[in-house]
Amino acid sequence: MNKNPQETQEFLAGVKGKLPSADQVETVIAAPAIDLNALTWFAKDEPLKTAAENCYFEDEGAFTGETSPKALSEMGIDYVVIGHSERRQYFGETDEDVNKKAKAIFRNNMLPIICCGETLAQREAGQTMDWVAGQVKNALADLSAEQVASLVIAYEPIWAIGTGKTATSDQAQEVCAHIRQTVAALYDQTVADKVRIQYGGSVKPANVKDLMSKPDIDGGLVGGASMDPESFLALAHFQD
Repeated sequence: MNKNPQETQEFLAGVKGKLPSADQVETVIAAPAIDLNALTWFAKDEPLKTAAENCYFEDEGAFTGETSPKALSEMGIDYVVIGHSERRQYFGETDEDVNKKAKAIFRNNMLPIICCGETLAQREAGQTMDWVAGQVKNALADLSAEQVASLVIAYEPIWAIGTGKTATSDQAQEVCAHIRQTVAALYDQTVADKVRIQYGGSVKPANVKDLMSKPDIDGGLVGGASMDPESFLALAHFQD
């Protein structure tokens, strides 16, 4: 819940003409719903995809205050982030909710970015792999192989979000590899190879290259370090 429409425009002016080409890196900005008009207007002429930070699983109806996936699609939004740990923690979202949202997003011709991750207590108890695999299985329930091959799964250990703590690149790789193995067991290796798996959790310019060097980390879901145009561009140009 950062940046108003004016601040969004100022941020976008700071990255205009400086983003990597789409064949190098797929760059996506996820913004609050009130900022999406400004974002989609800007993105038309830039190598930039757009994402909403959340949506509901019904297209319309008496669901006051929710964001319609149908409306997002009509606005030209490309992705929707669902299952973020903050949505789960503060708003009680369940794996079932995430699955319903994923289906609604596909129904409206967008792609979900599905978040998963464990707490510090779960990691210390040795529950990380089972917990994350369970979240992935539940989120993907009844999705087709074609749908799963096209979506994004973001592993974000809750203990590393906004804390300054970062999973080491080896820790992140270990869990991302387990997510890919989980997808392969549910579908097949072809689908598992196509699904994009991101790491999120205190990703910043200083560690992005090391994280992205790992074979099962296909991208980053970045929070605080993406708020400043200069830092955002440094992240997007990590290959330079």
